[in-house]
Amino acid sequence: MFLDCTLRDGGYYNAWDFSSELIHQYLEAMQAAGVDVVELGFRTLKNQGFQGPCAFTTDEFIRSLTIPAGLTIGVMVNGNELVGEVPQEEALQRLFPNAAADSPVDLVRIACHVHEFEKALPAVTWLKERGYQVGFNLMQVAVRTEAEVKALARQAKAYPMDVLYFADSMGSMNPDQAAQIIQWFRSEWIGAMGIHTHDNLGLALSNTLRALDEGMTWGDSTVTGMGRGPGNARTEELAIEIAERRGKPANLVPLMVLLREHFKPMQAHYGWGTNPYYYLAGKYGIHPTYIQEMLSDSRYSEEDVLAVIEHLRVEGGKKFSLNTLDAARHFYRGEPKGQWSPKELFAGREVLLLGTGPGVARHRGALERYIRDYRPLVLALNTQSAIEAELIDLRVACHPVRLLADCEAYTKLPQPLITPYSMLPGDVRDSLANKEVLDFGLNVQAECFAFAETHCTAPTSLVMAYAFAIAASGGARTLYLAGFDGYPAEDPRNAEMNRVVQQFQEANDTLPLIAITPSRYDVIKQSVYGMNS
Repeated sequence: MFLDCTLRDGGYYNAWDFSSELIHQYLEAMQAAGVDVVELGFRTLKNQGFQGPCAFTTDEFIRSLTIPAGLTIGVMVNGNELVGEVPQEEALQRLFPNAAADSPVDLVRIACHVHEFEKALPAVTWLKERGYQVGFNLMQVAVRTEAEVKALARQAKAYPMDVLYFADSMGSMNPDQAAQIIQWFRSEWIGAMGIHTHDNLGLALSNTLRALDEGMTWGDSTVTGMGRGPGNARTEELAIEIAERRGKPANLVPLMVLLREHFKPMQAHYGWGTNPYYYLAGKYGIHPTYIQEMLSDSRYSEEDVLAVIEHLRVEGGKKFSLNTLDAARHFYRGEPKGQWSPKELFAGREVLLLGTGPGVARHRGALERYIRDYRPLVLALNTQSAIEAELIDLRVACHPVRLLADCEAYTKLPQPLITPYSMLPGDVRDSLANKEVLDFGLNVQAECFAFAETHCTAPTSLVMAYAFAIAASGGARTLYLAGFDGYPAEDPRNAEMNRVVQQFQEANDTLPLIAITPSRYDVIKQSVYGMNS
């Protein structure tokens, strides 16, 4: 079975918000190209942030579409929703309120990690009793041993599923490894099998074709490879290979029009597809979402991305966690440690905090005049260097991975660095051994700001929150912000950062936050140009 899952896997880039025009054109193109099954999206109980219709793929939504004859319609459920707080039968009843005979959905695939598999398997029986075809996608199988794979196959054969998939989640497999894993499964599992490949190493199509040669009868792909991280095997290529194997020509014209009108412009905008960073991630077994997140965040330079990859290669990065990359909540837990009090420098002072937004460089002249005329204490986030170095008094950084990436830069910058030094990993401390460091501790606790003599508590380890807490702990009089431009309104990071601002102001109403360059955050706003008059 030739399965296209573009609207499901591709939605990681556009929040599953595909237009009706695109979807209808896509469906016609899939039928013409010889695709058997289209997975129209996820079905989920979670509703956090805006997501388009293919994040939920309700029966009502599917019925609003014109489905070409002969296409099997599928949806995917994340296994963690079947083994979580909501009892499995209740979750399934809410996800699939209609039996298959009364639903436009034919196939339900459940994607789960190995540790979720045994508990999720009873869902097969529930769904089959209601008339659905059922498949399981086992993730991260490429890193499992022969004994582990065979044990999974034994568990699977006790249930009446229609197809057992394994996914090359890290994009680290080669064709011989794919064949080996298939042989391990086949020692216990005799039912239909499928493969879902990722293209980190540029081997997604080769691995899929080798799997088909080894007797697998289901294969996935997406249009232009659109999918999480580097993406998947490309439908426009797999369609050619499938047509040749079937001895039945496919009509690729509608698909090529779809690429030109919709998917190539989206690819240029979002940037999926393999590159050297994804290649390294595949080689070292690092979850591709780490790369995707960094490439979409202008704060990460080429050196930063490579440093983070090296760090994850040593420390392990098979499971993606936004905390690891962008908040490090799991790192700064427990008793905070610090040896330096910011009151020495901050008490009663006006403080200018230089963020990383473009507002600093754009209004550089006015900011430099303000600093020279009024002599505030100038604190720069991370390696912000858009104004004269002699005008910056201190730097502040706290994320251990970013610190590791920036260590060499910090050693060359003249300002003392405020950081939770005594809490950092040994390799980071060693890299900062020759740097003047002011050790101010950090504890991360959701929804909480607190300020102590030599440490603080913040709701996130984003350096902005840490810097706010330092100024409050030090007894600063006013905190002026420059370069806190924010993100476009549709970017979820803007809401995340603004929530930090709001939480700080709720926790400390004596230290005003005043943005003196443009900002989308909910703070008092003044103009640096008016301050120079």
